[in-house]
Amino acid sequence: MDGDTTRRLLRDIDAYVAALYAPPDEALTAALRESERAGLPSINVSASEGRLLQMLVEISGARRVLEIGTLGGYSAIHFARALPEDGALISLELDERHAEVARRNVERAGLSERVQIRVGDARDALAGLVENGEGPFDLIFIDADKEGYPGYLDWSLRLSRPGTLILGDNTIRGGSVIDPDDPSSRAMREFNEKLAEDPRLSALIVPLIRDRIDGLAIARVMDV
Repeated sequence: MDGDTTRRLLRDIDAYVAALYAPPDEALTAALRESERAGLPSINVSASEGRLLQMLVEISGARRVLEIGTLGGYSAIHFARALPEDGALISLELDERHAEVARRNVERAGLSERVQIRVGDARDALAGLVENGEGPFDLIFIDADKEGYPGYLDWSLRLSRPGTLILGDNTIRGGSVIDPDDPSSRAMREFNEKLAEDPRLSALIVPLIRDRIDGLAIARVMDV
């Protein structure tokens, strides 16, 4: 099977799964449309992965979620929908323009009361969360600059409790982590190895299909 055929098959499988389990709705469709109109990069999670993120919140019973990397708020909508009425999502975004788009999308979805988007460098924001005693969180989702992942994991552990789920997106990157030759892939490989080797964590990478193979790391904090 040649490369083009493989990519078509992957796209078809992703579309098949999404049509069954993650059909589009107005709020999510509008969020993608608004993000595209604003010129945001098309790097949001897929519909199927969004549904998986939502289910992980529901299954874990998470009430407080931390998201590192907001973009246009597509994944934030999935998280917020899974939270109870008194639940809260804090989402960290570097770019003010992205945050403005995300706020509009979250408001359109009727979820503003559960979502707080903070703008600034994630490292500074994470340090502030620790300093201000705003942890622990029940679930933490890392989906920001890839070279920052190893450091984000360290901060996430400081904001966790036993039972917290730490999720990391893009952990396979089309297989580039197997033999990395660029800084982003090397950082992702380091992140994956830290998850596997840290005795405080029980972790696994779940492969995901889009137009290439990628992965979602899922780690449960056993001890802090």
